[in-house]
Amino acid sequence: MAEPIYDKIKQSLQAAEGLYHRLVLLVGETGSGKTGVLRDIAKEFGSSVVNVNLMLSCELLELTAKQRSLRLPGILEQIAAQAQSPVMLDNLEILFDKDLQQDPLRLLQSISRNRVVLASWNGIIDSGRLLFAETGHPEYRNYDSVDALIVGMDGTATIDSVKNREVGHV
Repeated sequence: MAEPIYDKIKQSLQAAEGLYHRLVLLVGETGSGKTGVLRDIAKEFGSSVVNVNLMLSCELLELTAKQRSLRLPGILEQIAAQAQSPVMLDNLEILFDKDLQQDPLRLLQSISRNRVVLASWNGIIDSGRLLFAETGHPEYRNYDSVDALIVGMDGTATIDSVKNREVGHV
């Protein structure tokens, strides 16, 4: 694992403890190594990585479409409550399913109110915007303002800009 990314994640997890939303997003495209990084971090913290697609699909299988939309936030909260801290979430694609009618970022922020959450985000940061999927794709998401700490697989991290502000740099 690239040491700078590893260090930035650990710094971000520590900084997140004092935030309203204790959410750290590990952002990278498919195949960029997010899962491996999450596993390494989880191993160090004595935690495990939760496969959100697998856990949610098992819980939602027996429900009607309407029940799925209504119960998903509560089920995700239960999954996070049962996980070890910090909660490590991977494979979030099910949250973007248009039939579930959810805002994935809001869901992650919601479960990060009472615990630190590190979640992989299969997308990119472009000019400060957090993106998921391509424009025109049914699951496309574009967030201009994100109330979370972000670590990119390219080595960028919002924790760097926070530190610069603290020492008087812009």
